[in-house]
Amino acid sequence: MLEKINLTQFKFKLSYRMLFSFFLLGILLTSIFSPSNFYYLAPFVLVPVFYCCLKVPPKLSALYLFSFALGHFLTGVYWIYISVHSFGQAPIWIAIFLMLGLILLMASYFALAGWLISWWTNGRAFDLIFIGPSIWVLFEWLRSWMFSGFPWMTIGYSQVDTFLSGWAPVLGVFGVSWLVSISATIFLYFVLKKRYLLAILLMSMPYIMGFGLNLYSWSHSLGEPIKTTIIQGGVPQDLKWTADQFPKTLDLYLQATKNSPKNSFIVWPEVAIPASSDHIEEYLQFIQNEAKETNKKIALGVLEKNKDSGLLFNSMLFLDGITEQYYRKRHLVPFGEYFPVPSFIREWMRLQNLPNTDLSKGNQTQSLIKFSENIFLATAICYEVAFGSEQLYAFPDAALLVNISNDAWFGDSIAPHQHLQVSRMRSLEVGREMVRATNNGISAFIGSRGEVNQQSDQFVFAMLSADIQPRAGSTPYVLFGNWPILLLSGVILIFFYSFRMKNLKSAAN
Repeated sequence: MLEKINLTQFKFKLSYRMLFSFFLLGILLTSIFSPSNFYYLAPFVLVPVFYCCLKVPPKLSALYLFSFALGHFLTGVYWIYISVHSFGQAPIWIAIFLMLGLILLMASYFALAGWLISWWTNGRAFDLIFIGPSIWVLFEWLRSWMFSGFPWMTIGYSQVDTFLSGWAPVLGVFGVSWLVSISATIFLYFVLKKRYLLAILLMSMPYIMGFGLNLYSWSHSLGEPIKTTIIQGGVPQDLKWTADQFPKTLDLYLQATKNSPKNSFIVWPEVAIPASSDHIEEYLQFIQNEAKETNKKIALGVLEKNKDSGLLFNSMLFLDGITEQYYRKRHLVPFGEYFPVPSFIREWMRLQNLPNTDLSKGNQTQSLIKFSENIFLATAICYEVAFGSEQLYAFPDAALLVNISNDAWFGDSIAPHQHLQVSRMRSLEVGREMVRATNNGISAFIGSRGEVNQQSDQFVFAMLSADIQPRAGSTPYVLFGNWPILLLSGVILIFFYSFRMKNLKSAAN
């Protein structure tokens, strides 16, 4: 029988030096993501986090992980201030309030995870190997959907350029996070046992197995490659909605579309034209005529004003010279595309000339954009590309991924690089190529293994052209989604909880 270690019998005092050290460690965790890309540091950054949960009682573990998360999210999502104040024109205090509110919410997840890991392991290093990754991943999953969800900087996203990427089509981004975490806990366990060589060997096993998985292709080519052009307008966000810029923007996209090759697929960014569709009907008809005359197919971001309901949607309009097809954004950004506030606050926002009108949400399940007789598109607009499981309804029918976005809201921050990293994970999970068009970068062609085949510079007008290959087939992630890793984590926690309760009863007798 394993000896129970009751941490509460020891006296532990809060160390402000430790709080600050964990704050700095959280900053280091941010560096594993793009654009820094120190991705192989990931398990080593998590080692002291799990060691803390092993050696100190639940309350202190919660405080130290709270400080860890503060450092991580302050340096990882500071761009929210840029979006809300610099481009959203909100007062500084509102921008700081929203940014800090999100950071504190995210830090609360980490704190509760730290408390539970410490309580569940109760000082047992072997138990930590499995309990730590399971709780960590369950909380990553929780924060991906609770309170509308914020899955940004899930650990698995940092691994798109490592051998662990081979696991993404099998277990998805949360499965990759679990494997990073168990690499850390295995390494910690054997280091504590002073088995250093074994620690390195066993922590490397998920990476070695991932290398093997990378050799297998879960999808296959469907039909001929499609000649495709991305048009990145490069219009600065602070000019985009001005009256002087409007005719220039109309002409920019029209001329770029005319200059694109015939018989090709052309993709514009999210809300490429800064007006609702009912105000640019003649212009859109002109684009439709261009598509018909040159056999082009054009996907463009537009604010769609529905003629029947009068509702306004953030949509992608697909024109093929004959028909119009719409995809409507389903996962809207709180305080960006809708405002979950009481009516009196909304009225105050109106009086302050702040954005206060809600966009409408598209249906969770929508008809796929039909590109041709046997080619369908799976579409994600901007931020909703971070919600991978919400897009699984489109597969295996969809042969290509299209992501249109407006990363101009992020300014010259780390966010566009992180957004591209998230998009790459989506291609990996479903084994499909992606066309990613943004207003001012980073636009890209992404391969079915998550590789960037071509990308644009930022803050400039750009046209990227490539042949993209439609694909068919189902990855394990397409078939089962997040359920395998969630069930595995749940079973592990139930097993160790039962084992602990049994030991407590035995000790009491």
